[in-house]
Amino acid sequence: MEFKTGGGKMEIEPHRDGSMFSHNGLVLHTGNGLWLEIDGRKYKAEAVKVGDTWWVHFMGHTLQFEVVEPGASGGEEDGNLTAPMPGKVLEVFVTEGQQVSAGDQLLIMEAMKMEHKIVADRDAVVETVHFSAGDQVTQGAELIKLSD
Repeated sequence: MEFKTGGGKMEIEPHRDGSMFSHNGLVLHTGNGLWLEIDGRKYKAEAVKVGDTWWVHFMGHTLQFEVVEPGASGGEEDGNLTAPMPGKVLEVFVTEGQQVSAGDQLLIMEAMKMEHKIVADRDAVVETVHFSAGDQVTQGAELIKLSD
């Protein structure tokens, strides 16, 4: 999973065991409330999602995380971003010729009553935008083409 924080982007791959997640010695218990375990000691935490941002309150600190959802890619070499499933394009945030950075949100589509963010997988230039807001797309349809 990739997250954007105030300190930049970070990537973690937590191990899951039921309602417990662990990564590099940090254990998150989600069964009965939210508890972080550090060095064998459990601490109560609170988490609230506002829009796409998670606000985590823990030991007098407030941390802000945004999950970076990678766009479905047709392949690293071709720069195509494709629809992960059939759906409807809700918003397009870029125009042809626009410079984008890795992690920038390019468009939002709705599929199965959920919103899916399509984001740039690298720094690039938007070569082609194939759909507009309101358009229906099929699974695997090329949404946006990026070029270096």
